Amino acid sequence: MEALILAIGAIIVISLATAIAPRLGIAGPLVLVLIGAGISLLPFVSIPEIDPEWILVGVLPPLLYSAAVALPAIEFRRDFGPIAGLAVVLVLISSIALGAFFMAVIPGIHPAIAVALGAILSPTDAVATGIVKRLGVSRRVVTMLEGESLLNDATALVLLRTMVAAAAVASTGADADTDIGVGFVPAFVWGVLVAVAVGGIVGYLNLRLRALIGHSAANTAVGFVVPFVAYLPTEELGGSGLVAAVVAGIVTGQGSARWFTPEQRRSDEHNWRTVELVLEGAVFLLMGLELDEIVRRNIAEHNGLGTGLGIALGALVIIIAVRAAYVSLLVWAQSRRARSRRRRRLEAIGERIDDVAAGRVASPSRPGLPEPSVHDPRVQRRLAAMRGRVARALGDLDYYQASPLGWKHGAIIVWAGMRGVVTLAAAQTLSDETTDDRALLVFIAFAVAVGSLMLQGFTLPWLVRMLRIETADSDALDRAEQSALDDELRAAAASALSGDAIRRRDGSAFPEELVQRMGSRLIDPPDDESTSLARDVLELRLAMIEAMRARLNELTSGGGYSTPALRHALAELDADQLSLELRIRDDDD
Repeated sequence: MEALILAIGAIIVISLATAIAPRLGIAGPLVLVLIGAGISLLPFVSIPEIDPEWILVGVLPPLLYSAAVALPAIEFRRDFGPIAGLAVVLVLISSIALGAFFMAVIPGIHPAIAVALGAILSPTDAVATGIVKRLGVSRRVVTMLEGESLLNDATALVLLRTMVAAAAVASTGADADTDIGVGFVPAFVWGVLVAVAVGGIVGYLNLRLRALIGHSAANTAVGFVVPFVAYLPTEELGGSGLVAAVVAGIVTGQGSARWFTPEQRRSDEHNWRTVELVLEGAVFLLMGLELDEIVRRNIAEHNGLGTGLGIALGALVIIIAVRAAYVSLLVWAQSRRARSRRRRRLEAIGERIDDVAAGRVASPSRPGLPEPSVHDPRVQRRLAAMRGRVARALGDLDYYQASPLGWKHGAIIVWAGMRGVVTLAAAQTLSDETTDDRALLVFIAFAVAVGSLMLQGFTLPWLVRMLRIETADSDALDRAEQSALDDELRAAAASALSGDAIRRRDGSAFPEELVQRMGSRLIDPPDDESTSLARDVLELRLAMIEAMRARLNELTSGGGYSTPALRHALAELDADQLSLELRIRDDDD
């Protein structure tokens, strides 16, 4: 009963804090940390000890899965190189730099434990980056921060496990220092490969299975277990379960437009928003609640907080300095990429493909074989695939030039690298058997996480204003782009209308007179006439929506439009379809 009361109280506090935070001009997670810290100081409040495994297994997989489902995959693909560098290279550099610092300031600490603590402090937090999104910073910056925080957990946790294992071996008297680097590389590669394979399979099976389940409640129940289905077997195989949950989320998010019904997509969106709100709020509330107990233990075991706070401050400075140096190189490299001369070469290749397709230039042939005909379906398919790759590459260049990374964006990327729940949970996995200073190390991790969240989280809005960065909703729509996408979909509907592709849902054909008389008007139906349309007209409009959605799926893989524009168009089609299906059901009743 007591646990139930605590859960009810926590949900109420989380909901109220989320609603009040925007009025105070403070991010919701920061408000929850302050509330939790205040509650922990009350003499009659007893905070039960939370097993870190509950956070690592029960909270992080669904949180990361939810974020991955909503990840803009087109933009993620375009900046995968920089994101991978932030998630792997930067974590390794930061861990080594922090390990050297801890060896210098903590007497007697084992080198492997020092690097392990560095790995604990290195990954940024997927939850904390939500603060950046609310500030309306460049969508490209938000995508890079989200991608980094979703992937860097694998690097940090694999490095942590390797270092702890090395320290455990060393405690038996063996010399394991030379095996640290050798053990990390294969463990990391294996962990990522297993995670990608299992996550991809689970994501695909999730799409196929849920496409067959018509019952909405049962469908939702299956969706809730997907991140755990990806996480658990991956961990058993020695992989990174968190990365598997992320991969499953990306596969699900990208395949939902093709496999799920509009009702499923709308339901998933609202359900995962609720799950994310509750779990995210619970993590930050717990962070504040644990503050008092951790402080008391350090006062008792280390004669005050000065040592821990001083080390934490030095670690935070090193984290920011290393991140600033790495991001500076990253921004410089990206600026050179935006100024590359690939455009002219790609345009020339595109013109060559068009000439071959039109028969103005002979298509290439292999020596000793007859010259292929441009009318051959196989040649046409290859030319279409090549044209698609060129169009995608040109779209990538347009994206880089339209969203360049300057030093101001680099400053935001540096300052937005906050630490959070992964740091806290990973720190508590350290055992007394592997280190004699567990309380101090956990306090350092907690101080860095809370200090990073408070310092950077509270000052980030001020930094954005000081740099005078133009802000907008990260999911805001470009009206010209949205208009062009709508034209593409209407053209697809008109093309399907002129052929024999438009049919009822049962496969039967529409009356020719109806198609000729009403088809063109249904491509973009007037609102004042929609309620008076007959059942055949409603069915015709549904068939045209399917043609538009098929074209939308093709455009999604092409990269010519941004993720917000594609999602907005899909949401409009879904809303229209749900409305029409409701009217048809009402007529049947």
